[in-house]
Amino acid sequence: MTRLILGITGASGAVYGVRLLERCRHLGVHTHLVATPAGLLNVHHELGLDRRSLEALADEAHSPGEIGACIASGSFPAEAMVVAPCTMKTLAAIAHGLGDNLLTRAADVTLKERRRLLLLVRETPFNLAHLRNMTAVTEMGGIVFPPLPAFYHRPTSIAELVDETVERVLQLAGVAEARPREWQGLGRDAGGQGAAAQRPG
Repeated sequence: MTRLILGITGASGAVYGVRLLERCRHLGVHTHLVATPAGLLNVHHELGLDRRSLEALADEAHSPGEIGACIASGSFPAEAMVVAPCTMKTLAAIAHGLGDNLLTRAADVTLKERRRLLLLVRETPFNLAHLRNMTAVTEMGGIVFPPLPAFYHRPTSIAELVDETVERVLQLAGVAEARPREWQGLGRDAGGQGAAAQRPG
Protein backbone atom coordinates (compact mmCIF):
# COMPACT_ATOMS: atom_id res chain seq x y z
CA MET A 1 0.00 0.00 0.00
CA THR A 2 1.32 3.41 -0.99
CA ARG A 3 1.02 5.87 1.90
CA LEU A 4 1.29 9.64 1.73
CA ILE A 5 1.24 12.05 4.67
CA LEU A 6 -0.29 15.41 3.80
CA GLY A 7 -0.06 18.56 5.90
CA ILE A 8 -2.22 21.61 5.23
CA THR A 9 -1.26 24.89 6.88
CA GLY A 10 -2.63 28.42 6.81
CA ALA A 11 -0.92 29.80 3.72
CA SER A 12 -2.94 30.70 0.67
CA GLY A 13 -3.30 27.85 -1.81
CA ALA A 14 -5.53 25.41 0.07
CA VAL A 15 -6.65 24.08 -3.30
CA TYR A 16 -3.32 22.30 -3.68
CA GLY A 17 -3.83 20.24 -0.54
CA VAL A 18 -7.45 19.45 -1.36
CA ARG A 19 -6.64 18.48 -4.93
CA LEU A 20 -3.83 16.24 -3.72
CA LEU A 21 -6.28 14.41 -1.47
CA GLU A 22 -8.73 13.98 -4.32
CA ARG A 23 -6.07 12.74 -6.71
CA CYS A 24 -4.62 10.32 -4.16
CA ARG A 25 -8.03 8.79 -3.59
CA HIS A 26 -8.46 8.33 -7.33
CA LEU A 27 -5.05 6.65 -7.60
CA GLY A 28 -5.55 4.43 -4.54
CA VAL A 29 -2.89 6.18 -2.45
CA HIS A 30 -3.64 5.93 1.28
CA THR A 31 -3.53 9.40 2.83
CA HIS A 32 -2.91 10.61 6.38
CA LEU A 33 -4.01 14.23 6.81
CA VAL A 34 -2.87 16.78 9.38
CA ALA A 35 -4.42 20.23 9.04
CA THR A 36 -3.48 23.05 11.38
CA PRO A 37 -6.18 25.36 12.80
CA ALA A 38 -5.08 28.10 10.39
CA GLY A 39 -5.10 25.55 7.60
CA LEU A 40 -8.70 24.61 8.36
CA LEU A 41 -9.63 28.28 8.48
CA ASN A 42 -8.06 28.90 5.10
CA VAL A 43 -9.65 25.82 3.51
CA HIS A 44 -13.02 27.20 4.56
CA HIS A 45 -12.20 30.73 3.43
CA GLU A 46 -10.81 29.79 0.00
CA LEU A 47 -12.86 26.69 -0.84
CA GLY A 48 -15.91 26.75 1.42
CA LEU A 49 -15.11 23.38 3.00
CA ASP A 50 -15.54 22.72 6.70
CA ARG A 51 -13.35 20.39 8.73
CA ARG A 52 -15.60 17.38 8.28
CA SER A 53 -15.73 17.82 4.51
CA LEU A 54 -11.95 18.17 4.31
CA GLU A 55 -11.23 15.16 6.51
CA ALA A 56 -13.68 13.07 4.48
CA LEU A 57 -11.29 13.38 1.54
CA ALA A 58 -8.51 11.61 3.48
CA ASP A 59 -8.29 7.97 4.49
CA GLU A 60 -7.18 8.99 7.98
CA ALA A 61 -7.15 12.40 9.65
CA HIS A 62 -5.18 13.50 12.70
CA SER A 63 -5.27 16.68 14.75
CA PRO A 64 -2.00 18.63 15.19
CA GLY A 65 -2.08 17.92 18.94
CA GLU A 66 -2.29 14.16 18.43
CA ILE A 67 1.42 13.71 18.98
CA GLY A 68 1.01 9.99 19.66
CA ALA A 69 -0.43 9.27 16.21
CA CYS A 70 1.14 6.58 14.03
CA ILE A 71 2.77 9.10 11.69
CA ALA A 72 4.81 10.50 14.60
CA SER A 73 7.06 7.44 14.51
CA GLY A 74 9.65 6.42 11.98
CA SER A 75 8.53 2.82 12.42
CA PHE A 76 5.37 3.72 10.50
CA PRO A 77 6.24 3.45 6.80
CA ALA A 78 5.14 6.12 4.35
CA GLU A 79 6.55 6.85 0.92
CA ALA A 80 6.59 10.60 1.39
CA MET A 81 5.14 13.64 3.09
CA VAL A 82 3.83 16.77 1.40
CA VAL A 83 2.92 20.06 3.09
CA ALA A 84 0.57 21.90 0.75
CA PRO A 85 0.42 24.78 1.24
CA CYS A 86 3.32 25.39 3.63
CA THR A 87 3.57 28.58 5.68
CA MET A 88 6.88 30.21 6.49
CA LYS A 89 6.21 29.40 10.15
CA THR A 90 5.93 25.70 9.37
CA LEU A 91 9.00 25.88 7.15
CA ALA A 92 10.95 27.47 10.01
CA ALA A 93 9.79 24.84 12.51
CA ILE A 94 10.85 22.04 10.15
CA ALA A 95 14.16 23.71 9.32
CA HIS A 96 15.02 23.93 13.03
CA GLY A 97 13.70 20.49 13.99
CA LEU A 98 11.16 21.80 16.49
CA GLY A 99 8.62 19.00 16.16
CA ASP A 100 6.21 21.10 18.20
CA ASN A 101 3.05 19.51 16.79
CA LEU A 102 2.12 16.39 14.84
CA LEU A 103 2.67 18.04 11.46
CA THR A 104 6.19 19.23 12.18
CA ARG A 105 7.00 16.02 14.05
CA ALA A 106 5.90 13.94 11.06
CA ALA A 107 8.05 16.13 8.81
CA ASP A 108 11.03 15.65 11.14
CA VAL A 109 10.45 11.89 11.05
CA THR A 110 10.29 11.97 7.27
CA LEU A 111 13.66 13.69 7.11
CA LYS A 112 15.37 11.49 9.68
CA GLU A 113 14.15 8.34 7.92
CA ARG A 114 15.52 9.71 4.63
CA ARG A 115 12.10 9.78 3.00
CA ARG A 116 10.85 12.43 0.63
CA LEU A 117 9.50 15.65 2.10
CA LEU A 118 8.00 18.24 -0.24
CA LEU A 119 7.09 21.71 0.98
CA LEU A 120 4.83 23.84 -1.23
CA VAL A 121 5.95 27.10 0.33
CA ARG A 122 3.70 30.09 -0.18
CA GLU A 123 5.14 33.58 0.33
CA THR A 124 6.54 36.33 -1.82
CA PRO A 125 8.89 38.05 -1.82
CA PHE A 126 11.19 35.95 0.35
CA ASN A 127 13.23 37.54 3.11
CA LEU A 128 16.60 36.24 4.23
CA ALA A 129 15.14 34.09 7.01
CA HIS A 130 12.84 32.37 4.52
CA LEU A 131 15.73 31.67 2.15
CA ARG A 132 17.99 30.35 4.91
CA ASN A 133 15.24 28.05 6.17
CA MET A 134 14.70 26.72 2.65
CA THR A 135 18.42 26.09 2.35
CA ALA A 136 18.44 24.24 5.69
CA VAL A 137 15.56 21.98 4.65
CA THR A 138 17.20 21.31 1.29
CA GLU A 139 20.48 20.40 3.00
CA MET A 140 18.56 17.90 5.13
CA GLY A 141 17.15 16.24 2.03
CA GLY A 142 13.79 18.00 1.75
CA ILE A 143 12.42 19.42 -1.48
CA VAL A 144 11.26 23.03 -1.51
CA PHE A 145 8.56 23.20 -4.17
CA PRO A 146 6.89 26.60 -4.55
CA PRO A 147 3.75 25.92 -6.63
CA LEU A 148 4.82 28.03 -9.60
CA PRO A 149 2.68 27.31 -12.65
CA ALA A 150 4.11 26.45 -16.05
CA PHE A 151 2.55 28.06 -19.12
CA TYR A 152 4.28 26.27 -22.00
CA HIS A 153 1.40 23.77 -22.27
CA ARG A 154 -1.02 26.70 -22.65
CA PRO A 155 -3.40 26.09 -19.73
CA THR A 156 -6.91 27.44 -20.11
CA SER A 157 -8.08 27.36 -16.48
CA ILE A 158 -6.86 27.69 -12.90
CA ALA A 159 -7.88 24.07 -12.33
CA GLU A 160 -5.55 22.96 -15.09
CA LEU A 161 -2.65 24.89 -13.52
CA VAL A 162 -3.37 23.33 -10.13
CA ASP A 163 -3.66 19.82 -11.55
CA GLU A 164 -0.34 20.06 -13.36
CA THR A 165 1.41 21.10 -10.14
CA VAL A 166 -0.31 18.28 -8.24
CA GLU A 167 0.85 15.67 -10.77
CA ARG A 168 4.44 16.91 -10.55
CA VAL A 169 4.30 16.78 -6.75
CA LEU A 170 2.93 13.24 -6.78
CA GLN A 171 5.62 12.16 -9.20
CA LEU A 172 8.33 13.61 -6.96
CA ALA A 173 6.68 11.90 -3.98
CA GLY A 174 7.20 8.56 -5.69
CA VAL A 175 3.64 7.86 -6.83
CA ALA A 176 4.17 5.82 -9.99
CA GLU A 177 0.70 6.51 -11.32
CA ALA A 178 1.21 10.29 -11.43
CA ARG A 179 0.96 11.72 -14.92
CA PRO A 180 2.46 15.19 -15.31
CA ARG A 181 2.74 16.43 -18.87
CA GLU A 182 6.08 15.64 -20.45
CA TRP A 183 7.91 18.33 -22.36
CA GLN A 184 8.23 17.10 -25.93
CA GLY A 185 10.41 19.90 -27.26
CA LEU A 186 9.58 22.76 -29.59
CA GLY A 187 8.84 22.16 -33.25
CA ARG A 188 11.04 23.86 -35.83
CA ASP A 189 8.40 26.44 -36.55
CA ALA A 190 7.62 27.19 -32.89
CA GLY A 191 10.69 29.29 -32.14
CA GLY A 192 11.39 30.81 -35.53
CA GLN A 193 13.62 29.66 -38.37
CA GLY A 194 16.34 27.53 -36.85
CA ALA A 195 16.09 29.29 -33.51
CA ALA A 196 17.76 27.43 -30.68
CA ALA A 197 15.09 26.37 -28.20
CA GLN A 198 15.63 25.43 -24.62
CA ARG A 199 13.26 23.50 -22.41
CA PRO A 200 11.27 25.84 -20.15
CA GLY A 201 12.22 25.45 -16.48
